[in-house]
Amino acid sequence: MKTTRLLRLAAGLLTAAALALPARAEREITLGLVAKSQGNPVFQAARVGAEDAAKALGKEHGLKIKIDWRTPNEEDAQKQAEAIEQLVLAGAEGIAVSCTDANKLTATIDRAVENGVPVATFDSDAPASKRFVTYGVDDLECGRQTMAELSKVMHGQGIVAILAGNQTAPNLQKRVQGAREEAKKHPGITIRDVYYHKETPQDAAAKVEQVMQANPDITGWAMIGGWPLFTENALKWAPGTVQCVSVDALPAQLAYIRSGHVPVLLAQQCYQWGYRSVEHLINKIVLKKDPATVVDVSALIPVTKDTVDAFAKNWETWLPKR
Repeated sequence: MKTTRLLRLAAGLLTAAALALPARAEREITLGLVAKSQGNPVFQAARVGAEDAAKALGKEHGLKIKIDWRTPNEEDAQKQAEAIEQLVLAGAEGIAVSCTDANKLTATIDRAVENGVPVATFDSDAPASKRFVTYGVDDLECGRQTMAELSKVMHGQGIVAILAGNQTAPNLQKRVQGAREEAKKHPGITIRDVYYHKETPQDAAAKVEQVMQANPDITGWAMIGGWPLFTENALKWAPGTVQCVSVDALPAQLAYIRSGHVPVLLAQQCYQWGYRSVEHLINKIVLKKDPATVVDVSALIPVTKDTVDAFAKNWETWLPKR
């Protein structure tokens, strides 16, 4: 009996001691997010997606996940490389990056991985690097689809300009290639040229205006990125006189569908760039789980006058006001 009482007393003391201990703190994980530029709305949406994923996955796995946003104000591969290096030094456990210039970032990505920090790419890949996954559209198919939709609304006839953003971005190079390959299937379509520019809305809109002044016979634009459509009144022609098909369908761009200047937008799932990147990193870091494939393809979503209002409602979630 005495032994039983002693055992009960000891058990009670152990329970009391356990209750007195502070609760074990949540594991904190910092993930770096390095997009191409601060001002581009597609990357603002990616940031929101990453932050939403951090909250949802943190709750699911009992973690505190912090997104460390280290994106240059304007496109600058060197600043992206420096951001990756700083994130590694600061103790980030994983990094997601949209590469402005794959050649300049490959070695930096490889050093991060060699230091035990897994790297995912989104939107714009560095295929020769040691990144473990890339998420985004199939860029060749994106270019093909943009040109195919443009040819359709031009009834297979006309002179086309391709608006292509940053000439060093590997994703845009592939889109141009895809657009050129598709154009060969349409003998009535002639490509006047491919026009590159700094990836800001103002620079892109200025480039379109400059090209149209020099080439008034252009009757179609294949925009493999929607940069100029982030500004108002970027397309100076009357609706229907020049056809335009563009990648992306952010809120500002939807006005061009409604005005009739752009019959088709091809929406990249830019909110998902951030969300899926965080999912991949948490799977890799916490669950020790690699993706089924290195290339995780995101489909383009066509947006037309018939679907624009329904699609616009997505942005209430994807890009809430800060």
